[in-house]
Amino acid sequence: MPKVSMSVNGKQVSGNVEARTLLVDFLRNELRMTGTHVGCDTSQCGACVVHVNGKAIKSCTTLAVACDGANVTTIEGLANGQDLHPMQAAFRQHHGLQCGFCTPGMIMAAVDMVNRLGFDLSEETIRHELEGNICRCTGYHNIVKAIKAGAAAMGGLKVAAE
Repeated sequence: MPKVSMSVNGKQVSGNVEARTLLVDFLRNELRMTGTHVGCDTSQCGACVVHVNGKAIKSCTTLAVACDGANVTTIEGLANGQDLHPMQAAFRQHHGLQCGFCTPGMIMAAVDMVNRLGFDLSEETIRHELEGNICRCTGYHNIVKAIKAGAAAMGGLKVAAE
């Protein structure tokens, strides 16, 4: 079995895995980081989004061995101790979740969106960028509102009250 080593949330980890082990399974089963969810196993729902070397990927279709030597950030690695990441705080403040199953993937996708596109995102851009993330509980209104507020907070911008 191949050995895989990577940095996960700033901590060096390694383990022996079968060559076909998916990153999501390595994170959840070997490292016990259960914030990354398995929803569909086909890259359709986005519940498994993590950052690899600073870019959002769907960990349910990424092999763990492909991430050997990579820097991986999961939802558990966003907060700074007890201080939530601005995007996490925005989801909490703007009720951007209901059951919470999709929330980690939504937040990770949103942080990536801000990193790629900037802090001042339109509703249209946010909705377009969320096409790979499915929430079965909401109409996305509060998710979009939370991402807009989180993006502004990440950039230190003021958001007009709705």
